[in-house]
Amino acid sequence: MIKKVDHVAIVVKNLDEGLKTYETLLGIKPSHIETVPDQGIKAATLVVGSVAIELIEPINPESGVGKFLEKRGEGVHHICFEVDDVDKQLDSLAAKGVQLIDKKGRKGLAGKIGFLHPAAAKGVLVELAQKV
Repeated sequence: MIKKVDHVAIVVKNLDEGLKTYETLLGIKPSHIETVPDQGIKAATLVVGSVAIELIEPINPESGVGKFLEKRGEGVHHICFEVDDVDKQLDSLAAKGVQLIDKKGRKGLAGKIGFLHPAAAKGVLVELAQKV
């Protein structure tokens, strides 16, 4: 079951420059910065009320985020919804014929995560996250 919007991820060419931009716009500093080598990103979390903005910079140009930046430039990358159980949600969606990127949950910045293919949501990349 979907609990809430967890975050919206925005791809940036340079995380430090992105953080300066969003600090100017929103007046907030990141609550967390982390490098996630297996996803090929460096990310910062900016909390706005009960939702976060996640700025992500590719550290590997061959990663999914690196290819996204090369093809589409900076901007919104995905929306993430918090769920009770990522694996159960992915299984349920697969049973309905929804196209998935991840068949099972995996470790991610937002907890245990799984992605739906953009074709499943009218061109929007959707992430499901379970807090662990």
